Amino acid sequence: MHIGLIGGIGPAATDFYYRGLVDRYRAAGKALELTMAHADVGEMGRNLGAGETMKQARIFAGLIGRLKAAGAELAAVTSMGGHFCIADLLPISPLPLVHGVVAVAEEIKRRGLKTVGIIGTRTVMKSALYGALPFARVVVPEGELLDRVHENYVGMANVGVVTDAHRLVFFEAGARLCRDQGAEAVMLGGTDLFLAFRDRDPGFPAIDCADIHVEAIFRRAAAS
Repeated sequence: MHIGLIGGIGPAATDFYYRGLVDRYRAAGKALELTMAHADVGEMGRNLGAGETMKQARIFAGLIGRLKAAGAELAAVTSMGGHFCIADLLPISPLPLVHGVVAVAEEIKRRGLKTVGIIGTRTVMKSALYGALPFARVVVPEGELLDRVHENYVGMANVGVVTDAHRLVFFEAGARLCRDQGAEAVMLGGTDLFLAFRDRDPGFPAIDCADIHVEAIFRRAAAS
């Protein structure tokens, strides 16, 4: 099945999805058919901050229309943050979507976790991953630490480069969620967080939401 990806939000996240799919298809001995359309991370960030869900959904729908014209049969938004408009996008999408938040919720339920933490954008944290985990208690960074996580995440995602200062904030937030709020594991609710956590031991169990989404895309597309 020909996959269409909405990328660019941000560039490092797009590369994560692309490489993840390439590796999975190669391991399975299958041929990957894939087309990408570029979304502007700055524009999405402004719409996210303003709560303009329908405006962003229409932008994504236009890009999915381009992907369909290029032969794609299935689409995905390569950003957990980009799922803030998914409820408005689903009814108007020209192609079926692999819903990243649903994929993450199914995996958390499969693991039987009762209390999970989450770090990512302010919207992802405050909405507890868009309210997708009613079967689990979701805890988020408290007070000014929530703002610091958001600010450092956005700063990292916009340039696609992690600094030691970024990593320190994310690791501190995750450790506190486990130590002080009882989280059994911490969801990396921002796609670009792989930059900070890749090949590092943060000292607590971390669940990469983007990797779960990539796996869901692969399974859906490769099964056809």
